[in-house]
Amino acid sequence: MTSRMTFVSPATSPSLRQARFYDGDSVDAMGAASARSAAGCLRSPARVTASPSARCRETARALGLEVVETPELRGLDVGRWRGRTLEEVAAAEPEAVGHWLADPGWAAHGGESVRDVCVRVGRWLDAAQDTDGRTLAVVEPEVVRAAVVHALGLPGSAFWRLDVPPLAATELSGRAGRWNLRLGQPLAVPVTA
Repeated sequence: MTSRMTFVSPATSPSLRQARFYDGDSVDAMGAASARSAAGCLRSPARVTASPSARCRETARALGLEVVETPELRGLDVGRWRGRTLEEVAAAEPEAVGHWLADPGWAAHGGESVRDVCVRVGRWLDAAQDTDGRTLAVVEPEVVRAAVVHALGLPGSAFWRLDVPPLAATELSGRAGRWNLRLGQPLAVPVTA
């Protein structure tokens, strides 16, 4: 039995464009148009799930998908940094940002650590490996990173070395306790303003 996971990152939103820690905002008009143009380009899945965030739900809807939200696939909780830009946080707390980027176990911002999100997503991925067929998951970029770190047995420090662009598909296929990675591909040509 082979399990196939396709992780799709959400369309653009104001927080993504501003390098702001996600604060629950919706996809922007260009992101929604790009997602609508990509509708139908994904293989039909047996199951569809999503991170429980507005931009993941809206991306799935624009792709023509009905999803079930999965709490284990929620984005990284950045605690008190939520809604602030990385530039603002780095100016106010440069040492904290340095620790956060260098130490996967660090969570002094009051949220969860990179290690914690990798473990949480890894548990979900391991359980899903026993599911035959294709699962499509519209998830936050950090969930894609965590899934790849777990699937390939990478150290937590690799988390920040993985770039996840908007509306990209990253595929994992698994069998017998082992995952293979098919690197992310754009879903469609982006709509320009």
